[in-house]
Amino acid sequence: MQKDPSDKRLIIFESDQLQRLFDALHSRGYSIIGPTVRDDAVVLDVISSPGDLPVGHACERGKATCRLKSRSDDAFFGVTVGPHSWKRYLHVPALRLWEMTREQNEIKMSAAPHPPLLQAFLGVRSCDLHAILILDRILANGDYVDPAYKARRDSTVIIAVNCTEADGTCFCASMGTGPKAESGFDLALTEVLQGDRHFFIAESGTNLGKEILSDVGSTDAEEGERIAAVEGIARAAGRMGRQVNLDGIRDLLVRNPGHPRWDEVATRCMTCGNCTMVCPTCFCTTVEDSTDLTGARAERCRLW
Repeated sequence: MQKDPSDKRLIIFESDQLQRLFDALHSRGYSIIGPTVRDDAVVLDVISSPGDLPVGHACERGKATCRLKSRSDDAFFGVTVGPHSWKRYLHVPALRLWEMTREQNEIKMSAAPHPPLLQAFLGVRSCDLHAILILDRILANGDYVDPAYKARRDSTVIIAVNCTEADGTCFCASMGTGPKAESGFDLALTEVLQGDRHFFIAESGTNLGKEILSDVGSTDAEEGERIAAVEGIARAAGRMGRQVNLDGIRDLLVRNPGHPRWDEVATRCMTCGNCTMVCPTCFCTTVEDSTDLTGARAERCRLW
């Protein structure tokens, strides 16, 4: 991702111009992945137009509670983070590593290809963006690079959406991970509903983001429009349902590996593995070998 720190322009475009963003991405060959409503929840899936977004929906989330409800407006991104994470499109749940075939007395082995997949993430929240950056640090920029992850990551455009809503389980403000995306994106959008107006304030974070944004609009946001966006983000920061005190938190954890709290959590654990599946930063995997009944073909797959 090529950074472009010199361009700090904030561009405004109206909500009915959002289709231009889809058109700009599709014209460059990107498959767009974003939030949509399915099975009474906001999930991540391939979307083709603004109408696929959770328009007019909001989330009501608390302890052991997560429900969709209707909004009184047509906000495209009026929901908070859903049960899916972007991890599944970068560090995929199942990946074939190699295949081996036997023809007569000859055994042939071939590595599975990992071709670049052009994909655009639309609607990435700041908390999820921080999670992606953690995966980048381990799987793309560490000592042992995962080629499958890096190929997908290098061909992915990230369009962040700054949060103007928070719910009962949000705590990013106290963690310094939101509600505004500060870096790591190609584009960042802030949705503003102000009286009869419905518009987006957009900021580019890379040269590619600037090119895409130029296809959407090129009008500089005025001071009042910028202020409206800032105030929306500030309201979200003030509505966080939870706070985390970070003072000495590392040492606190290191000192208490046998604390009774862990036993209490363990008594409720059903060993379903779902915590690992939904965690946006877990990258643990297992390896499974399989063969057909004839013994002529075998493969090795990596699984979450």
